[in-house]
Amino acid sequence: MKIKLSSVFVDDQGKALTFYTGILGFLKKTDISAGNYRWLTVVSPEEPDGTQLLLEPNENPAAKSYQEAIFSQGIPAAMFFVDDLQNEYQRLRTLGVKFTISR
Repeated sequence: MKIKLSSVFVDDQGKALTFYTGILGFLKKTDISAGNYRWLTVVSPEEPDGTQLLLEPNENPAAKSYQEAIFSQGIPAAMFFVDDLQNEYQRLRTLGVKFTISR
């Protein structure tokens, strides 16, 4: 058994796509119109056929409540791994990413 898709709730799919591709460096994998929304996934450039992250709208009240609750508790919605954490931290800060918890 393999994990091929996971999702993260977002309030704006276009803004999320810009962040995940332009800042974090992921690649857009799928972008299919689904009414007012999109089936929008990104992947790691290191594993273009690996696990996809679905940028899922938080329009469902349960999704919005979940998103707000884990954020207020400081629980990450997703975790990403890098080879050089300090270098990646500096790169992201240079690009304007604000970290809420730091070492």
